[in-house]
Amino acid sequence: MAEHGSRTGNGVERAPDPPADKSFPADPRTRIPFAIALAALAGCADSIGFLEFSQLFMSFMSGNTTRFGVAVANGDWENVTRVASTITLFCFGAFLGTLIAAAVGRWRLAVLLTLQALLLAGGLLMPWGTFAYPLHAYPIVLALGLQNATLQDEGGRSLALTYVTGAVVRFGTGCANLLLGTVAPSFWIQAPLWAGLSTGAVVGGLLDLRYGESAFLFPAALAALLALIAIALTLAKPGSPLVAGSSPAPDANPKAAVIDAIH
Repeated sequence: MAEHGSRTGNGVERAPDPPADKSFPADPRTRIPFAIALAALAGCADSIGFLEFSQLFMSFMSGNTTRFGVAVANGDWENVTRVASTITLFCFGAFLGTLIAAAVGRWRLAVLLTLQALLLAGGLLMPWGTFAYPLHAYPIVLALGLQNATLQDEGGRSLALTYVTGAVVRFGTGCANLLLGTVAPSFWIQAPLWAGLSTGAVVGGLLDLRYGESAFLFPAALAALLALIAIALTLAKPGSPLVAGSSPAPDANPKAAVIDAIH
């Protein structure tokens, strides 16, 4: 049976201590605006990529997985290679981002956002490659995979910044838990994340219609702007919860050692 508290010296049961806040950054005044801005960035890049690369998703791996299954069923091996390589690279981005996040401590926001800006802009310099290996898209996919290791909620989970299925599910279950009186603090950010990604997708579509592949410079510029803000805050307020936190690496075991980027 789970323990619900402990007894004090006089035999009175004491309520359990609240779970430690494992969010990164610890201060919601930066975490929430950054999360919404990054969701909009992902929606924008995904929309541009979808139009530029024959309906290949840059960040929506659920959609790519469905396309992978259909391609296998149809024996379309060129499309299988195309989608599988994209999914693999996105996964590698999340892998690499998590290692970087664990290594750089309070510089996590600055480093990951700078890398993302460089990759989003650098994609324009890559050769187009072939249909099966769209080299031009790979830096964009890597950047968006990397993005998912940038922010954490209060439970130490990576915030879903490049897809909305999790946000929609958490919003629905959060509404039910709101009625039950057991809603989690992260419930309130789910609807803004969906709105940010959706708005970014609309903007990305409009930008692509006007500028074509050069539209990727818009999400690159947004990532660069966020990186500059993170660098300025980190230099001006070293160890501040505005840009740091005390938490394990993203999605680590709850018992994993804390990476203290504040003290």
